[in-house]
Amino acid sequence: MRLRNLIILTVIVPLFLILVVFSLVAIHSLEDNVRSKLQTEVQIITHAIGTSLGYAMARDSPESLEESLHAAFSFHRIYGAYVFDREGQEIYGLGLGESLFEPAEIREVVEAGEPTGDYRQHDGWTYYSALMPLTTPDGELRGVLQVNRLNTGIENYTGFLTLVAGLAFLIGSTGIVLGIWWGFRRHIERPINRLLEVMARVEGGNREQRAAPRGPEEYRRLAVALNGMLDAMAEKDADIEARRLNEIALEKRLRKSRKLAELGVLAAGVAHEIGAPLTVINGQAQRLARREVIGEDERARLGRIRGEVARIVEIVRQLMELGRRHNVEKEWVRLDALVEGARQLVEEELEQGGIRLDIELPPTPPRLLANGQQLTQVLTNLLRNAAQAEGTRRVRLSAESRGDQLHLRLEDDGSGIREADKSQVFDPFFTTKPVGQGSGLGLSMVHRIVNDHGGTIGVFDSELGGAGFAITLPLEDLLETVENEAVTPTHPATRGRQS
Repeated sequence: MRLRNLIILTVIVPLFLILVVFSLVAIHSLEDNVRSKLQTEVQIITHAIGTSLGYAMARDSPESLEESLHAAFSFHRIYGAYVFDREGQEIYGLGLGESLFEPAEIREVVEAGEPTGDYRQHDGWTYYSALMPLTTPDGELRGVLQVNRLNTGIENYTGFLTLVAGLAFLIGSTGIVLGIWWGFRRHIERPINRLLEVMARVEGGNREQRAAPRGPEEYRRLAVALNGMLDAMAEKDADIEARRLNEIALEKRLRKSRKLAELGVLAAGVAHEIGAPLTVINGQAQRLARREVIGEDERARLGRIRGEVARIVEIVRQLMELGRRHNVEKEWVRLDALVEGARQLVEEELEQGGIRLDIELPPTPPRLLANGQQLTQVLTNLLRNAAQAEGTRRVRLSAESRGDQLHLRLEDDGSGIREADKSQVFDPFFTTKPVGQGSGLGLSMVHRIVNDHGGTIGVFDSELGGAGFAITLPLEDLLETVENEAVTPTHPATRGRQS
């Protein structure tokens, strides 16, 4: 059952019934009071006149009888006074209402010897008539006095007043019901409907919906409590989503670590098996190149053989390094020193390609606990990749400290990375360069070094028009700090656009 109907049944209807009963009782009491007052007044007047008439009848004086009856009309609203004998025949009378009683009714009063009264209708008028036995001073009953009072006052309008009171009650009750209904609609139903609308929108998926804290105090408190509950749910959902994304990222890292570990085992076996043959091939090619009997063309080909052998040896070494878990030896290093070291290593390549390098560091470059040689290798590999990208004319390296993390961004205005390739750029042997120009291990090595430092790396589309790499590194050795505090280490990862 709706709250509105429940209030109507439990509050308005009982109140309405109470008002009806109270009004009926009040009107009935008013009528009884008016009638009782009328009857009392008539009976008093009748008794007063009857005493003087008793003396007049004892003297058998018509003049005294007439004078006493005339005196009755000095009272308010007395419209008739009559004297009857014991048989009900009129002796003398004045005014209206002569025939209100039959002779038999008058004889009954004589026989009873007690006064009586009644309401009678005559010629469209309503009278209250009192009948009183007339006795002489010596106690002899000589006749009956009839005094008529006309209902021309409020007692004549009790029915009308009842109707007016009923209409007033009906109008007042209707106003009360409408007032309660309007107040319920405005101050109870509408705030509840607003809260229900908010709940329905939240249920429909709009988790940002909030209730407006307005209206009566109770509803404002309820809206604030509802908003607090929704905020708590949103925080919990955000925490769950962050945990889910973190688990996905950890799972990806675990899969990559397993892949690299398997690759390291394979690389170790390959290095062991092909190390000796490669050494023999390199040695024989070197010996042949020293002979004077061969021409320059043959010597150049032998040099190419030795170069490819060295390339194979370097690839195998990189594979073994990529698959091995390293215990990074860290020290406090300055960011500007790392950037300057990487810039010097690629300066010649940048100048040959006519590429401008913009470096944007904080006014006070931060210090971080890391392996400077490895981070220099990371920056060098990324700068070389940017310089080797097709159409690159500008490279930008920027850094920013946020809390206990360092955010590095390296961007170029080259051809960029295709959307389909972004998920594979850190995979071993994946490269977009022509055959023989890249092993596809450079970015994999970068990814491994960043992970060894407890950081993250991601790829995104740069606003310069080319590719961008976002690196996040801790400014301190979080693992060592937490272990010193005897607390289980946690590493919240802040990722860029990483695939």
